[in-house]
Amino acid sequence: MRIFDLHCDTLMQLLLNQETSFENSPNLHNTYEQLQENGMKAQAFALYIPDDVHPDVRFEAALQMVDIFYEKILAAHSNVKLIKGKQELQNLTSHQWGALLTLEGCEAIGQDLTKLRTLLRLGVRSVGLTWNHANAVADGAKEPRGAGLSTFGYQVVNVLNETKTWCDVSHLCERAFWDCMEVAQFPIASHSNCAAIRPHARNLSDKQITALLKRQGVMGITFVPDFLTGEPVATVDDILRHVEHVCALGGEHQVGFGSDFDGITETVKGLSKAGEYPNLIDALLQRYSADQVDGFLYRNFANALPDPV
Repeated sequence: MRIFDLHCDTLMQLLLNQETSFENSPNLHNTYEQLQENGMKAQAFALYIPDDVHPDVRFEAALQMVDIFYEKILAAHSNVKLIKGKQELQNLTSHQWGALLTLEGCEAIGQDLTKLRTLLRLGVRSVGLTWNHANAVADGAKEPRGAGLSTFGYQVVNVLNETKTWCDVSHLCERAFWDCMEVAQFPIASHSNCAAIRPHARNLSDKQITALLKRQGVMGITFVPDFLTGEPVATVDDILRHVEHVCALGGEHQVGFGSDFDGITETVKGLSKAGEYPNLIDALLQRYSADQVDGFLYRNFANALPDPV
């Protein structure tokens, strides 16, 4: 079955370990060979800047990851196509799959909208406003202050609205989340789980999930064991519990998956890399119809992806 995964940190791994091969490295959760074999139709590749990168070179680091994306993923594989919108996704042939660029946290742009617009012109189609801490846009999920969008943050969201870019609320503190619900035209949560099942600062409450669904946003259930159960070991059944909960809130046609592969150290039992996605598919098919599973795996996100201006 087709898969649309909304979040991975493979580009960060390729930046930090430049001898690592995207083709088949055992050190990666996502490799070309695994994505080629597992039914991947669209994979979102995040630009994530680690905390220890000096602020003065964070934008340069983002550009280096963009270069890796174009050279090692797109240019090196003729069947992998850059995807900026729904139409390009629909135009893929049966032998092609799509790669999307996303930004995880606006630390890379500092307080410069020109840097944001540059990344959008280079192909970024989803922007997460923060990582876990504070930046010039807003406070993250683990920032004790818990502040909402700054004046600059509202300017960033306006640019995302103007360009029909997804505004990713994963990693935001709750006040910033609600600010986004007021102004973002294309909100999503690329990799967040349900706080009702696993209370965690990175997970969303039922009230938040319901608000996101009402705004026609989509939500990617992530494979981080700590966000699934709070235990170092989690199973595919634990992932399904979060899917079921979002469905119970009315999100059957808006829920999918954002694995966070290559951004995590602990993995789900039986789902430790992209090549094991079929284990999740088999479990889904035991509980849901093939049409519902196609929605969770691919169609829900494909239908929500806006075409850029």
